[in-house]
Order: sequence, then C-alpha cells, then structure tokens
Amino acid sequence: MAGGSVESRDRPAVISISSHVARGSVGNRAAAFALEALGFPVWSVPTVTLPFHPGHGPGTRIVPPAEAFAGLVDDLAGSPWLKEVGAVLTGYFGSPDQIAPTVRLIEAVRRVNPEAIVLCDPATGDAGRLYQPEETLAAIRDHLVPIADIATPNRFELEFLCGLELSDNRDLAEAASALGPRTVVVTSAFAMLRGGTGNLLVRDFETVLAEHRLIENAPKGVGDLTSAVFLARILSGATPEKALQATTAAVFEILARTTKRGADELTLETDADSLKHPMAMVQMRRLAHPSGNRRA
Repeated sequence: MAGGSVESRDRPAVISISSHVARGSVGNRAAAFALEALGFPVWSVPTVTLPFHPGHGPGTRIVPPAEAFAGLVDDLAGSPWLKEVGAVLTGYFGSPDQIAPTVRLIEAVRRVNPEAIVLCDPATGDAGRLYQPEETLAAIRDHLVPIADIATPNRFELEFLCGLELSDNRDLAEAASALGPRTVVVTSAFAMLRGGTGNLLVRDFETVLAEHRLIENAPKGVGDLTSAVFLARILSGATPEKALQATTAAVFEILARTTKRGADELTLETDADSLKHPMAMVQMRRLAHPSGNRRA
C-alpha cells in the first residue's frame, strides 16, 4: 500500500476555492470529492461556473459579480464556524478581483487557527501557455503565493511565476526554493525514467522526485486532484515525502484506470478506493538540492 491509509479521527474542514463544472471532474469537483473521500469536510467556494472543461469546447462562463463574491467570502470569514477550518485550498480563479477577498479569508482563518495550512495551486497555465489573464497571474504571484504554506505549480506555471526558462529538475528546485512557501510540489517535473513524468517535492534543503509512466492524452483535472490529495495526506499527519508518494500513486492509478475505460473525465466516483489505498508503484528518488543550506 503506497503511503499507508488515512487515519480515522476527527477532521478539520477545508475551504476549497476554485472553479465548478456541471459535468466533469476538474476544479472543485475533483478537489472536494478527493478531500471528502479522505474524510475532510469541505466548504466549497465557486469562483466561476462552467458547463464543462473549456478543453472540450466553448461554453457559457458564469463569474459571480465582484461585490457578490467578496460578500460571500467575507460572510465565511465572519461566520461562527470558522474554528472548524484547518486548511484553505485555492485553485482556479474567475477574475483577479477575487484574490483580495480570498486573502482576507485566509487571514481570518489564521486568526482563529494559527496552525491552519494554506495550499495555493496557481492554476494559470499549462504546456507552455497561459489560460488566465496576466493580471490574475500577477495577483496570485504577489498576494497568494507569498502567504501559502504549500504551492503546487506545474513546471510551466513555475516558469511563469519566476520569469525564467527551467530546463531540468535542478532549475525547478532552485526556482521552487525561491518561490516563498516552505513546501513546493512541482507537477510535470522532468522524469529520469524514459517515457515518464514526475512530481518534484522541494522543502528546506531536500528535493525528492516521485515518477511514473507518462499517460498520453490524460483527462484534465490532474493538478486539482494532486493538490487536494497532497493536502489531505498532510492534514492526516503524513510527512511531505510520504504524502508525495501516496498522492503520486493515487493520481497515477486513477489516470491509468480512467484511460483504460476510454473516459474523457477522471472517473473519481468509480476509483475512490484508489484515493484511500493506492496500490500503484511509483519510483522515489532523492535528488541533490541546488543549495545544501537549510532554509529558515
């Protein structure tokens, strides 16, 4: 069993702020499902509502008015149940004016629970292109990433965030170390296995690569799922390295099963057991960090 099972005990709630699709398993549909399957209550905050993932074709995009979004988030920040919250996960935003209210909510959560974990998935681009406006990327970079405990960019997003071209895992580790959050998981990292892909964990002076076979034409939502599962594992008490192993195994297993079925969306409802008890094997490698100095 990769990474062990999630312990059974009382769970803190997670506020998950991301997109909502009517059909499919991306954004909050993927994140909330994974968190709840692993035992964590979810406060789901939609930043935009779509009929399906835009990769399937054009569709209506409903972004809440800025004042209404801010009002909803501020209602949560002032609610008497805020003490239930142990983490905030941020993903895809519908507009840049949603960032400031999100920061206020994070600050409110930390006032009530200083130990709360903030994970920022800067869902802004992939495969060398941005699918968010530069203004949104800048707001995430300047206001959300610096206050996060964990960031989970893919390697293209890491390039956008640091403004550099990153050509190997040493470059990724160096850029991740300078990003701000203590823990960074870079998805779509450079694999050492031929025909593979990996997730690179960078924390303090340690760099660990979890890699597996690359699955071509995989459904969307992998980043959302990875962020949610990694956060759930950390909240369950796993070390970052064990969380990386269990997360990579679970996502790879679900991807492999989804692809075998010929589905165009992650089949989370069928593969919930893969989230809890992944059996897939992943190759774990401890890499040299660009700096041998422990970060503060």
